[in-house]
Amino acid sequence: MLQVNYIRENREKVLERLSIRNFKQPELVDEIIKIDEERRQTQTSLDSISAEANAAAKQIGDLMRTGKKEEAEAIKAQTTSHKENIKGLSEKLAELETSQFNLLVQLPNLPGELVKKGSTAEENETIYTYGEPAKLPGKALPHWELAAKYDIIDFELGVKITGAGFPVYKGKGARLQRALINFFLDHAVDAGYKEMQVPHLVNAASGFGTGQLPDKEGQMYHSTVDDLYLIPTAEVPVTNLYRDVILKEEDLPIRNTAYTPCFRREAGSYGAHVRGLNRLHQFDKVELVQITHPDQSYETLEQMSEYVQSLLKELGLHYRVLRLCGGDMGFTSAMTYDMEVWSAAQERWLEVSSVSNFETYQTNRLKLRFKGATGKTQLAHSLNGSALALPRIVASILENYQTENGIKIPEALVKYTGFDRID
Repeated sequence: MLQVNYIRENREKVLERLSIRNFKQPELVDEIIKIDEERRQTQTSLDSISAEANAAAKQIGDLMRTGKKEEAEAIKAQTTSHKENIKGLSEKLAELETSQFNLLVQLPNLPGELVKKGSTAEENETIYTYGEPAKLPGKALPHWELAAKYDIIDFELGVKITGAGFPVYKGKGARLQRALINFFLDHAVDAGYKEMQVPHLVNAASGFGTGQLPDKEGQMYHSTVDDLYLIPTAEVPVTNLYRDVILKEEDLPIRNTAYTPCFRREAGSYGAHVRGLNRLHQFDKVELVQITHPDQSYETLEQMSEYVQSLLKELGLHYRVLRLCGGDMGFTSAMTYDMEVWSAAQERWLEVSSVSNFETYQTNRLKLRFKGATGKTQLAHSLNGSALALPRIVASILENYQTENGIKIPEALVKYTGFDRID
């Protein structure tokens, strides 16, 4: 959530950066500023009358203690309206704050300076490409056919148990999943991240803190009886570990990692491009979360991008890095890199990771601050990234490592799988 003071003091810049996103409701900015002016005036009036009431109450008390009852009663008569005025102003202030809040949550984050204007994924910038497409046998198969051929993933069995988008992993397919999770976690810990194990359901306050609510409410599974939400990513519980916390500057950066299953409704996703593992309702992912000093967040973003790329290189996958344009970024992000792996069998790029800097957008909602050496508190910056999401990594390994005699396992994974081939 953007800070009201920043919006008021930087109106033109806010409108300019929102235009990079092609934001369709720029009028909200002026509505927020107008309400804020009225709110501040109301607060000033309330403070003034409250001060008068407090001073009168003290004066009345002093007079009563010295036996000057008549003078005390006279002052009391003059200030009878204070209580009613305070009540009315307090109610007005609460209404204005609610109206302002309801408008603020409709404003997305402001794109960072390097983010280009654009509307669709086709306008994203390719800033780096690594490797070459895999050379596959003549009759190369997509991963869903390979999964059936080697009996390692059963999509139909998942439909029977739950529904589409909930696959069952079997035998070496299940072991490959477990190997990748351990591979990603071990590498994150070796890179200085602290492993966390967190709840897979969160309350509405947590969903609001990281920006899933109210923006993505329709994409989350909601347990209405208990009013809890299944997490769409470990970002939500891990970042919320620091909600309403004031950190010490020397504690920064905080670097956490967590493995969780992730649950997403993905309403409206249909077609061949979401077949097999390309789009699921339940999937596994290892997440990175960092809380940093504002001066270091963009350097941290580059480091996180490089770290995720190092995993893809170790797995021997051909990939590219995109910097998302304004119109393709998530609601809460200031800048995002997507990593996409080339599927030689499907002949298309598959997104396997997003790494984002949210600047103060999440931390303002979370009230996540730090105190510097001067004693002044300020909002920290938050970042997160997938390192990595499993489904499309598994799809890429199956497709890009297929041979006429089975599927090779990337060398870096063999000590985790305990086998070097699926056949």
